Amino acid sequence: MYQSFIGLEVHIHLLTKTKVFCGCRSAFGDEPNTNVCPVCMGYPGVLPALNIEAMRMGCTVARALNCHIPEKTWFDRKQYFYPDMPKNYQISQFAAPLGQEGYIDLNGENMGKKIRKRVRIKECHLEEDAGKMIHTGTVSLLDYNRAGVSLLEIVSEPDMETGEEAELFIQQLRRMVRYLGVCDGNMEEGSLRADANVSINLPGKGLGRKVEIKNLNSSRFVRLGLNYEIARQGEVLDKGKQVTQETRLWNQNRDQTEPMRTKENAQDYRYFPEPDLPVFSPDPAFLESVESALVELPMPRRQRFETEYGLSYNQADVLCEERAFADYFEAAVKAVPLPRQDAAARVANWLLTDIKHILQRENIPLSGIAAFKLSPARLASLVLMTATGRVSTKNAKQAMEAAIAEDRDPDLIIKERDLEQIIDPEKIAEVLRVVHAEEAATFAEVLALAGNAKRRRSLIAYLVGKALAKTGGRADPRIVGEQVEALIGGASCVF
Repeated sequence: MYQSFIGLEVHIHLLTKTKVFCGCRSAFGDEPNTNVCPVCMGYPGVLPALNIEAMRMGCTVARALNCHIPEKTWFDRKQYFYPDMPKNYQISQFAAPLGQEGYIDLNGENMGKKIRKRVRIKECHLEEDAGKMIHTGTVSLLDYNRAGVSLLEIVSEPDMETGEEAELFIQQLRRMVRYLGVCDGNMEEGSLRADANVSINLPGKGLGRKVEIKNLNSSRFVRLGLNYEIARQGEVLDKGKQVTQETRLWNQNRDQTEPMRTKENAQDYRYFPEPDLPVFSPDPAFLESVESALVELPMPRRQRFETEYGLSYNQADVLCEERAFADYFEAAVKAVPLPRQDAAARVANWLLTDIKHILQRENIPLSGIAAFKLSPARLASLVLMTATGRVSTKNAKQAMEAAIAEDRDPDLIIKERDLEQIIDPEKIAEVLRVVHAEEAATFAEVLALAGNAKRRRSLIAYLVGKALAKTGGRADPRIVGEQVEALIGGASCVF
């Protein structure tokens, strides 16, 4: 049995309007090689200028990860042959990254496993991204639009042991940066991607020989790649061989890692301080702007939803998936004049069933619910009407669909369409007289039944359903049921 050590290097594209060291537009999907200039193309004699918003966003992530922001931070040149970086070096941070010595607490479930672990964050550093290479046959095409885009790299210590822990790390981090509004987290577009470092050794013997799995663009591939690599390295050691320190790629078609190149050491990059950028010393105003950008993060919010609103882990987890979705939930709960946990349970039920289904049907992401035509106040009115028995659940859903289609208050629709629940015993009795006349044989069968409780319940349910159908589902089912039982039993009632 071996002990495994996993560390992640997660790269996120910051949502700055321009690149990190020039004024070129930073956007995904634009026409290739249109967002370029002499600076990001590496022309001789040009000088970079730091995008202060990129630095602010980077420091905000660092603080959310409990990192220390140093009094001075600066940039370094990372010497490397980049076919998609014209100047053949990358401006990055090495000696003095903007965030240092933090941590993130993993607290959740993944693949049926409960995970509780603190993972140390070694550093967060700001750098420029490289361009994009497209290989087709014997030809390689280069798109420099991405060259120079603001990239924050988050480096963990090797504190994780399984692919499931690493996947949860990625998932929590993705939610975090989306909550902070600094990255869209779209792994399929490459705006959040991960490199994973893994080694195994005998328990108590420390780190083994490290293998890096490069450019993992989904949290699922992180889990699968790491678990495969842990098993592969175990087989190598079992044969008495040494694991080769190298960089590998995940082949999703074969579900295996494959060699890419031998792994470089830090000295191979020949880091030295970037001479064209001054040292950055954050002043009190800058640090205050960073602190003010912090929000309640998804994991603490999920835990608060469980304790404050009495929700299950799964309910709270889905509600906190997107900040806008969680905000909508809380706004609706506050607008329902019922005890808090009762209101929360009812609102959560609507959100996680009917409304989530409608959002999917209309291709509206959870993050876009702020523009949804059923506002939190409108949902709150539906919740209250069903809770007080003014409207049946069925008719409330009908009113909800109309409110969304017409962009109107459901209360007005319910009044206009006469959807309010009938609770007057006399009106319900009138309906039951008609049902009694039409279903005399059924009533007689119920009266004749003896000792067959199951059949009796079935027939009573049938009669209640007939009465509800006569009112378009508006009659109070409880009152209908009581009157049917009273009629069958011969008890005194409005008949």
